Amino acid sequence: MFIDIHTHTILLHDQRQRAISRWTSPDELLSMWDDLGIEKGVILPLVHHEIGSILQTTENALDIYNLHPDRIIPFCNMDPRWQYDNKDNDFTPVLEHYKSLGCKGLGEFVAHLPWDDDRVLNLLSHVEKVGLPLLFHVSSTERGQYGLIDDYKLSKLEFVLKTFPKLQFIGHSMGFWSNISGDASPDNWMGYPTGPVTPGGRLPELMQNYDNLWADISAGSGNNALVRDKEFGFRFMEQFQDRVLFGTDICGPGQGVQQVDTMNEALASGLLSREAYEKINHRNAEKLLGL
Repeated sequence: MFIDIHTHTILLHDQRQRAISRWTSPDELLSMWDDLGIEKGVILPLVHHEIGSILQTTENALDIYNLHPDRIIPFCNMDPRWQYDNKDNDFTPVLEHYKSLGCKGLGEFVAHLPWDDDRVLNLLSHVEKVGLPLLFHVSSTERGQYGLIDDYKLSKLEFVLKTFPKLQFIGHSMGFWSNISGDASPDNWMGYPTGPVTPGGRLPELMQNYDNLWADISAGSGNNALVRDKEFGFRFMEQFQDRVLFGTDICGPGQGVQQVDTMNEALASGLLSREAYEKINHRNAEKLLGL
């Protein structure tokens, strides 16, 4: 059984929108899940202008959930610049409202702002207060990117992990996963580093030191981190088995997904226990999201 912590699909009725949208339709997503053996998963609405020409409201994700309540787990999403770009906005009533409608978390949080921007910190404080986990994408300062801005050692991420100890952060992206290895550098951390993992990676350090950090293995970034050095990657999942989450990052129809094969290979290798395999594939998501 697999629960997918990270997918994207939009319900579009207007052919003018469908002509420019690259996202999967709900039917396409469910068909892909069926082929992969995925029972259910999370929809992450996309509300930040950095992400694309077709954005998605939380209400759209809730509409999909209401069509397929046995398979869809909706997240809500919001931008810290909403409501007149005010650093003191009260997001709690809106978050509570979405939570009451069935939203189990917030994300994918991809605003291209520094983690320690006062508007970001304000939103995080309200997400922590309401008790929703937050799934994020991390990036650098360069233009042409999306995600929370950090340095290659994830020092700003560590700052918010300390500042909001009750907020469960779910990490994702190239910048996040490249730090599985000590050789992450300004030149490679926003890519897909190859070769053996070297000691001293910031990601294992942060996972060790902060029990409110979770790792989402979706996308090429997550899978690359696990298979570039399979012995290390599979043992990483075993070590942090209580806070690693299966995910795909399905965005478009026909997209290749490698995570199912990687999880099965890890189990067959003997480096990942059956207990850890089941936790990562579905039990951790069930626990985190209260399913």
